[in-house]
Amino acid sequence: MKKPAREITRIEAFSDAVFAFAATLLVVSLEVPKTFPQLVTDLKGFIAFGLAFSVLVLIWSVHKGFFKRYSLQDTWTVVLNSCLLFVILFYVYPLKFVSKGFALYILGVGESQFEYRIAGLQELGSLFAIYSAAFAAVFICFSLLYLHAYRLGPNLKLTADQRNEAIFLFRHYLIFSVVGLLSLLAAFSGIGLRWALPGWIYILLGPFCYLHGILGSRRKDKPNKTVA
Repeated sequence: MKKPAREITRIEAFSDAVFAFAATLLVVSLEVPKTFPQLVTDLKGFIAFGLAFSVLVLIWSVHKGFFKRYSLQDTWTVVLNSCLLFVILFYVYPLKFVSKGFALYILGVGESQFEYRIAGLQELGSLFAIYSAAFAAVFICFSLLYLHAYRLGPNLKLTADQRNEAIFLFRHYLIFSVVGLLSLLAAFSGIGLRWALPGWIYILLGPFCYLHGILGSRRKDKPNKTVA
């Protein structure tokens, strides 16, 4: 028997509209190309657009997952969600910039006349700092949302497993924030800028999340224990 469809809340509807607007800001060009060379130039930019759009979709899926678990509409949820949406709209611009640079200089695909130039290591460090600050802020908001849901566990009538999941996801997205802050620290200090170290730091997400998953599964296996 099919479960009844869950009603979309106003906060979710508004959030989806903001995500849709953010996606339009990633579009390669808002104007239809008038010549074939212009069309070819625009098509070259779709690799970068695809990279940035994929990141935005992943963030949207995290947002969707939270509100699918907890249909919260209280004041604190509205405040945290509003902060998240504000940061996402800001995050779109450094994301688009970094995606274009990554596609051209790492993948070798993109516009040959890349209009966004980096004058030197100082500007590269500033770029990484802006991107990492926005990245960390996005996932700090997600972490705080899950922590809020965990604290409201009794009011939401969450089971022990659901509360454990909430605190697990709080720590999971906190790892994302910490890695972003490490990249920000490297960018500000200038460590390894010549080798783009602030960018490579994001590789740490893999092993950190893997170790956290192992530790989380061990805690879950312990009888009569709840994660605090």
